[in-house]
Amino acid sequence: MTKTEKGHASTQKFTEVIDIVDSIAILAGGNACLVIEVTASNFALLSKKEQDAKIYAYASLLNSLTFPIQILVRNKRVDISSYLKELEEKETETKNELLAEHIKMYREFVKEMVRINVVLNKTFYVVVPYTALEAGLSGVKQSFGKNSAEQQRFVEEAQKALLGKAESVNSQLAKLAVTSKILEKEELIKLFYDIFNDDTIQGSQADSDIDAPMIKAG
Repeated sequence: MTKTEKGHASTQKFTEVIDIVDSIAILAGGNACLVIEVTASNFALLSKKEQDAKIYAYASLLNSLTFPIQILVRNKRVDISSYLKELEEKETETKNELLAEHIKMYREFVKEMVRINVVLNKTFYVVVPYTALEAGLSGVKQSFGKNSAEQQRFVEEAQKALLGKAESVNSQLAKLAVTSKILEKEELIKLFYDIFNDDTIQGSQADSDIDAPMIKAG
């Protein structure tokens, strides 16, 4: 095994992601998880009454849980270079001098705003976990089973348990007046790919590399 292959193997082991089946991420150690994407709402712009309703609904969500969850907030810097380039092209193409001047002023304003303030895109996720211990000794045996039948039973048990948990979480999230959805296989692949290769890829690259290894060595 080469040095690069060793680095790749150790990184893959660190992520603990073994496989993704439908909407379920199968993890090492007899674990699995499901990821729910949640839309954001601007709490500061709500009225006092609406803010209180949000707080009570959030407290109700936490009090209703009979299993652990993880709330993940991703802050990703927005690259608006393509937007600025598009504005520059519009400025050049337009034959209206006044419109061109306004486009130039707007483009310079956006450029300066981004230079002074970092523009971030926030995305919110609820991660719902599953462990083979929930199914008792038989579940642990299935999760570490060497034959495909045992592994398939583990996946089926994980799906059944996680989808039930997700239904409970989604019903509580609806009381927060936000929309939520369970990420499916391709969406999970893109999310993990983006997380593990955040410093080395462009935002659209995950679409073209959907069949590539989730983690790049090097």
